[in-house]
Parts: sequence; C-alpha cells; structure tokens
Amino acid sequence: MSPESVALFRSAGSIVIAVLFIASFWIVVVPMLEGDKKKKRMESVASAREGMRQSRLDSLQNEARLRADGKGVAKNLVDRFSLEKLLEASDLKDKMAQAGLRGQKPVYFFYMARLVLPLAMLVFGLIVFVILNIPGWDFTQRIAATLGLVAFGYYLPGLIVKNIANKRLASIMPVFPDALDLLLICVESGMSVELAFARVANEMGDASVELAEEFSLTTAELSYLTSRRLAYENLARRNNHPGIRAVATALVQAERYGTPLGDTLRTMANENRQLRVMQAEKKAAALPAKLTVPMILFFLPVLFIVILTPAALKLTTAF
Repeated sequence: MSPESVALFRSAGSIVIAVLFIASFWIVVVPMLEGDKKKKRMESVASAREGMRQSRLDSLQNEARLRADGKGVAKNLVDRFSLEKLLEASDLKDKMAQAGLRGQKPVYFFYMARLVLPLAMLVFGLIVFVILNIPGWDFTQRIAATLGLVAFGYYLPGLIVKNIANKRLASIMPVFPDALDLLLICVESGMSVELAFARVANEMGDASVELAEEFSLTTAELSYLTSRRLAYENLARRNNHPGIRAVATALVQAERYGTPLGDTLRTMANENRQLRVMQAEKKAAALPAKLTVPMILFFLPVLFIVILTPAALKLTTAF
C-alpha cells in the first residue's frame, strides 16, 4: 500500500473518531446541561397557578370593594325590613349566577324590586280600576284586576332574571361543543387542566363572551379551591343545562377514579354536538306550526286579493 493511501486512511479514521466523540459528548453531556424537564415543567405550572390565584384574589378584593361602595340604599332597605326572610326566593343565588349576576348587590336589588313593584302596581291598579271606575266592570272585577297587577309585580323580577339566564345560556350552548374540542386538544397536548381552561377561555372570547367568562371563573376556582370537584360542580350550577351538567359530572368522575381526561372530553364533545343537532332539528320541526298563524293572517288575505280582484273587476265591467 502506498504512503498516500496510508495517510488517507489515517485522516479518514481521525475524522470518524472525531465525529463519534462529538456525538457521544452531545448524547451524554447535553441532557445533563438541560436539567430535569419534568421539574421545570412542574415549576412553570406551579408559577402559572400561583399567578392565576393571585390575580383572582386581587379581582375578588376589587369586586368586594366595589360592592361595599355600591350597596347603599338597597342594602339598607333589605336589612332594615328583613326582606330576605320576608320575600325569600328559593335558589336565588343560583338563579342570579345563571343570569350572570354575581355578588350581593344584585340580590339586594332583586328583593328591593320584589317589594317596590307590587306596591307600585297596587297604586296603579287602585287609580285605574277603582278610582277611575271603568264602565261595565263591577267591584269584584276591579279588585281582581288590581290583585292581578300586584301578583304580576311580585313575579316580574323573577321572570326578568329567568329571561336573562335563558338568553345567556342560548349564547353559550351553540359554541360549547367547540370549546370542549379545544379543551381536548389542550389537555392532550400536555397542558394542565387549569392552563387548558384558561387557554380555551382566551380563544372563545370572540365566539361567546359568556362562555369565556364561565371558563375563566372555572380556571380561577381550579386554582384556589381545595378540590377540583367543587369547581366542576360550580360550573354545572352556574349553567343549568343537561349538557354542561353531564360534562361536569364526567370531569368529577375522571378526577375521582383517575380515568383518562382526554377520552372523557372526547365523549362529552360528541354528545354535546349531537345534542346541538337535536336542538336544531327540534326547532326545524316546530317551524311549520309556528308559521301557520302568520300565513293565515298575512299570506292568505293577500292571496285571495290577488286571485279574486281580477274576477271582481271583470264582473263589474260585465254587469
């Protein structure tokens, strides 16, 4: 073998040895320099959780300060006459939460309205039905009409709260399956439940502000409550809908028995999507019955006019 070939083999061997040394150094030393990824990830999750907890506590302190400043006349009136016991409403705080009215201030205004509106309706009924003395009505009918107005004023605040809650729920449910899909993606990507709820809340803000608010509240409760089960149950209580209650129950069971959260969310997303389709089909099936009265009142008279007017004009010309 010539000296040139020997030198070439030696240089090639040196290059191979150098490459193997660099690869060995990279495989052994670099992971040691990076540290424990799991530890870093847990530290980042813990810091994010602590930040969410602190921000939630700050917001709660600000809300408490605003509520303390804004109670005023309504609080004094409710406390002085003990209206909470006199005009007690079952599950009032839950109904207020379902309508998006949180804190004590809406409760005080509710009791105040339940006291003031019947009195105002009583005065209005006495003036209209008794003092003005509508002709054709006897005394019993006038008193019955006045009592009917008083009952209407008593139940009107509850009807308003229920209407607000229904509108709020109608804004949440069309996009709720999509939110579950995003939550599933976040959980399967490795995020914790708190960070997943926070991310979905940020992403769903444009589609539904109410749903983003609910997920933000759930994120805060998952951060500072002692048990995640309480946060899921509060989510179901604030949104009185079978789909959301089923999701909350499934999350509680997954938390209790350790079942995979991804499978649970995937199943719940499919069920809520089917429920949304069923609601759309229900509305479509009820559409013909709802269109019957408008067609009788508006379409048929116009149709008769269009068909019969030329015949009437010809008969008038003929005779």
